[in-house]
Amino acid sequence: MAYALLGGAILAEVLGTTSMKYSEGFTRLWPSLGTAVGYLIAFAFLAQTLKTLSVGTAYAIWSGVGTAAIAGIGMVFLGEAATAAKLIGVVLVIAGVVVLNLGGGH
Repeated sequence: MAYALLGGAILAEVLGTTSMKYSEGFTRLWPSLGTAVGYLIAFAFLAQTLKTLSVGTAYAIWSGVGTAAIAGIGMVFLGEAATAAKLIGVVLVIAGVVVLNLGGGH
């Protein structure tokens, strides 16, 4: 159940961040509300996740997967350049999450 909540937190954070892109500096109502609701849900789910998972494990997965997903969305859907440096950075973020999780701590 903790990993399902963590997945929901990641999805909500990614939707909130994507909405922020379209909020134009919080000058557009609906994308701004989408940002606020996305982050509210993300933090609520993350807080529930922390009842059973260690903070290091949960946060590493939440931030790492969210970062990689947003970078991918930027490159695939928002016209951001898919440079070698950016792709290597995403791989390193994912590798960091894996290494942190191999250390245990559930």
